[in-house]
Amino acid sequence: MSSIVLLGSTGSIGVNTLKVAERFNIRVETLVAGNNIELLKEQIALFRPCYVCVASKEAAKELDHPRVFWGEEGILEVIRLSSSAIVVNALVGFLGLKPTVAAIEEGKTVALANKESLVAAGAFIEPAALRPIDSEHFALWYLLSGRPVEKMVITASGGAFRDWPIEKIDDASFEDALKHPNWSMGCKITIDSATMMNKLFELLEARWLYGCENLDAIIETKSVIHALVEFKDGSTTAQMAYPDMKLPIAYALMQELDEPILEHVDLLEIGSLEFRKIEPERYPIWNIKDELLKKPELGVVVNAANEAAIEKFMKREISFGGIARMAIDAYDHFHDAKPKSLDEVFAIDKEVRRWCEER
Repeated sequence: MSSIVLLGSTGSIGVNTLKVAERFNIRVETLVAGNNIELLKEQIALFRPCYVCVASKEAAKELDHPRVFWGEEGILEVIRLSSSAIVVNALVGFLGLKPTVAAIEEGKTVALANKESLVAAGAFIEPAALRPIDSEHFALWYLLSGRPVEKMVITASGGAFRDWPIEKIDDASFEDALKHPNWSMGCKITIDSATMMNKLFELLEARWLYGCENLDAIIETKSVIHALVEFKDGSTTAQMAYPDMKLPIAYALMQELDEPILEHVDLLEIGSLEFRKIEPERYPIWNIKDELLKKPELGVVVNAANEAAIEKFMKREISFGGIARMAIDAYDHFHDAKPKSLDEVFAIDKEVRRWCEER
């Protein structure tokens, strides 16, 4: 029986990963969570992991388990202690980078849902050690057939403000930003969806994962098509599935499936699909998309500024429109940054956050 280490077990990806593990009798050796202790207790009772890690020492005291770790060092320690060949990294934010690196150094395969690992440090991470869990990157993997590729296109939902009057978006509230039109996700990723930062990051990920430089994204409002590949022969293929993370998770864990995970898409029921261009007027971060794809090493700058800006937005210190402005200002200010090692990635991340905090 195969086994996994699950980082971020109480988030939406983590919960779906456990559903897949239960269905296919995959042992969960290690659970890593934050502060949702009540849900974690239920997961421990059901899956009986060997190791558990939480955000803090205080949270660890609430658990009745013989091997509980805490904090960033705790995450790295349980990765080293675990014998599982696969680490599912569903942590949110830059926090996920060190665990990705540590897992690869231990010779493990990383089923990656943590965008920031590749966005900030893609040049220093071996893509062969990764299996993408994001639905868009899974879709691209699913479509690739060995034929020469001309272009890769991923899709976006458009986020909370895709239908808002543009002049009102800048002053949208925190609560407004969390009203995703298609599904319920965590706080940060929902805000990233509203700014289109999420899609910018996914383009960077695709560049590192597949080595393709001709990349773009479009809005598909029903989130049924997840990616398209344009081949050099003039044909285009699309991957369609109802939006459910259990499909990419199952492939990331097992690589092959011979039984249904989802219902097939009923095109007659859907009726029609709508595609829209991602307009910089509505999504200002899109103004740096083409240049960033040419200088992907600057992903660490944009990510650090985005996380700092979201924190300020959540504290009501800046407006919603201020998120993109801060990220673009940081991008311009640190335009010459070019990390030559992982240590430099972490140093630049700290410098950018300090610069944002002082603004």
